Amino acid sequence: MTAVDDRLITDIVAIFEGLEVPEGFKAELLRGEIVMMAGPDLVHNRIVLRVLRQIPDQKWDCLQTQDIDLLSETSEPQPDLVVLERDAGPESGRLLPSQVITMLVEVVSKTSVDRDYGIKRSIYAAGKVPAYLIVDPVVGQCVLLTEPAGSGEDADYRVQRISKFGDSVPLELLGVKLDTSEFGTLPNVRPHRRP
Repeated sequence: MTAVDDRLITDIVAIFEGLEVPEGFKAELLRGEIVMMAGPDLVHNRIVLRVLRQIPDQKWDCLQTQDIDLLSETSEPQPDLVVLERDAGPESGRLLPSQVITMLVEVVSKTSVDRDYGIKRSIYAAGKVPAYLIVDPVVGQCVLLTEPAGSGEDADYRVQRISKFGDSVPLELLGVKLDTSEFGTLPNVRPHRRP
């Protein structure tokens, strides 16, 4: 049975890595499932830009459209923003090992609520990413998750801090207080009850 499981995992990774994604879309591999989504909303892109501009580039690299290596989870997510110490990690390559990442940022869209609050939370905790920031323009809040624990689907973060847009978010690992006062919200989207 193990040989079959290994073959299936190898096949889905190979299929994903050979996938030709149409322009304007992005694809992620999340626990063996290929998820394709349309390009982000302008509100989303402006939030990513405002987060990126507040992280000092003298100490930190902030990467967009960077695939993360979590193959033990059969996952290759592409977070909205990846923060790591300046020049950490490999010189080149498509996949960045989760071990060199300090923080991941996901900005919620109307179709990504369950992925961002659910499966990605578990995947990033399993990858031992020290901090995961969910910026949610649907309900106007930020959720900072720290202290990853556990493995596989049972992995989660031990500490959760929720801040409303307008309040600062202390990103202690980065030495930054994130100003959220200019974060926009998505109009005409039904609120959810996460986290």
